[in-house]
Amino acid sequence: MYFTILGFTLIFLATTAGSALVYCFRGDISKRTNSILLGFAAGVMIAASVWSLIIPSIEEAESTFGQLSWVPAAVSFLLGGLFVMLLDHVIPHFHAGSNHEEGPHSSARKSTKLFLAVTIHNIPEGLAVGFAFGAAAVSGDPAGYYAALGLAIGMSIQNFPEGAAIALPMRTATRSKHRAFLYGMGSGAVEPIAAALGFFLSTELATLQPWFLGFAAGAMIFVVAEDLIPDSNINEYPHTGTWGVMAGFVIMMVLDVALG
Repeated sequence: MYFTILGFTLIFLATTAGSALVYCFRGDISKRTNSILLGFAAGVMIAASVWSLIIPSIEEAESTFGQLSWVPAAVSFLLGGLFVMLLDHVIPHFHAGSNHEEGPHSSARKSTKLFLAVTIHNIPEGLAVGFAFGAAAVSGDPAGYYAALGLAIGMSIQNFPEGAAIALPMRTATRSKHRAFLYGMGSGAVEPIAAALGFFLSTELATLQPWFLGFAAGAMIFVVAEDLIPDSNINEYPHTGTWGVMAGFVIMMVLDVALG
């Protein structure tokens, strides 16, 4: 339980710490820096989806599905993407990187829509951490806890620059450092809540764990493909953004292998 609480706390504190950078910068971060930060976050999420979610999903399904052990991962992966797409359609939000607004028409402020966009991103991340710790709790294997902690650390590493990438544009929208910080911190608060929900589902419905893991992976890859990579403006800064993705992938891969 100590590892679980630590993992849930880390993902929130990292976003909060990143959001606090709003007090350290006078202006907005450059597009090139933003490309690195969002590219890095995308790389971490891609690696986490493969190493920490899809592969364990297939491995856990082997005892039930045999040679068809890929079925839960494949089906739930697509369902995870559909889940995020549904959120995109029912929640009004605005992407700062691409200046693109999605969801139903709303008279809400731009700052609120920016906040909701980040919240949509963070729900799958929290679920992934919760499912991982839930699987570890059911198995009782210490290695499972270390692997889940590795995932939480990876999410925390990418949450730090993501928090900065949230709070700095939010300062321009709100014209207040304090409000921008609170928005950034609030966007991170959804992660431990989603993690607690994922932990509960994974422990209470243990037979569905392969499906839960694949679902979280699909939701995160959808966010990467639709939001993080386009918002990182990789087409404008191809080498900068691409190396950000690769660096994030390698760091998360090393963490998973070292701790898992």
